[in-house]
Amino acid sequence: MADRIVLNETSYHGAGAIQEIPKEAKGRGFRKAFVCSDPDLLKFKVTDKVTELLKAEGMEFEIYSDIRPNPTIENVQSGVAAFRKSGADYIIAIGGGSSMDTSKAIGIIITNPEFEDVRSLEGLSATKKPSIPIFAVPTTAGTAAEVTINYVITDVEKKRKFVCVDPHDIPVVAFVDPEMMSSMPKGLTASTGMDALTHAIEGYTTRGANTITDMFNLKAIELIAKNLRGAVENTKEGRAGMALGQYLTGMGFSNCGLGIVHSMAHSLGAVYDTPHGVANAILLPTIMEYNADATGEKFKDIAIAMGVEGVEGMSQEEYRKAAVDAVKKLSADVGIPADLKAIVKPEDLDFLTQSAMDDACKPGNPKEPSFEDIKNLYLKLM
Repeated sequence: MADRIVLNETSYHGAGAIQEIPKEAKGRGFRKAFVCSDPDLLKFKVTDKVTELLKAEGMEFEIYSDIRPNPTIENVQSGVAAFRKSGADYIIAIGGGSSMDTSKAIGIIITNPEFEDVRSLEGLSATKKPSIPIFAVPTTAGTAAEVTINYVITDVEKKRKFVCVDPHDIPVVAFVDPEMMSSMPKGLTASTGMDALTHAIEGYTTRGANTITDMFNLKAIELIAKNLRGAVENTKEGRAGMALGQYLTGMGFSNCGLGIVHSMAHSLGAVYDTPHGVANAILLPTIMEYNADATGEKFKDIAIAMGVEGVEGMSQEEYRKAAVDAVKKLSADVGIPADLKAIVKPEDLDFLTQSAMDDACKPGNPKEPSFEDIKNLYLKLM
């Protein structure tokens, strides 16, 4: 069976990458941008770094900012209505996963109106047409939504998140500029960075992994382990390393899948609005321990990529523990809580567990979990 790899048509990397936006838009014959960016980025004038470039070139745009940290069906519906009124012919998504995911859902529904019911996009979407063209400008180093075929929407009514997987939604151009990430506060840098590490480790060990995705994900683990602490301290080197590392794992996991860290984190986000990166970071070491005996020698590679010394002389049990311990140490160093005690209510456990069991990321997990397995993993962290 052939391995499929879906990536952006074009991507720009490094300081000043956003300077290429007007040229790309003009070269593609675009007339007016629908700029999706969240209220905080507007407030702190991060969005201005892009819109000023458009103004300088006399290019039209309209801003849409009805975007929440965990974007909802309602956010998407209002965005679709706003796009239709705008007269825009492409989208510029500026922000983290929330802006990107909202933009993807809007762009897909505009070109595939038979999926107007946002819930109908869950899972492997059967859309026929590519999204409205999206230019993606990440301001966090975590979700890699600028290079993935996935997006996640929150169903507030049913208290659940659902994952949509669709090659038609991938942004046509990504502008991965570490200078757009420099205004991130420490806490957000830490949580989004641990989200990226979770992508890389889950992507490296998932059932769908292949030689190409392994190459991307393993290098991403190395870059993230080396640069996340510096990024939290806002060093240029740290920001640049994380910008590249999170993009590389996006190239990987988008093409091979994830696992139950994400399934369980999606449940926490839907019920408690827990920041996705925080949920992933808390869950990751415990679920690594659970999955270890189904990962062959891959934890050896992870330990080496995490910077652990002396791995070659370790037994399998030792290097598996070393990989988990290195993840725990990095998470603690950047200020992530160690457990779910302040988050999970015991009366919600069965609902959380069933939501995780139903999540689209679960089938990629290296070990097939039962309902009781997932419930016990939550309990272990409470």
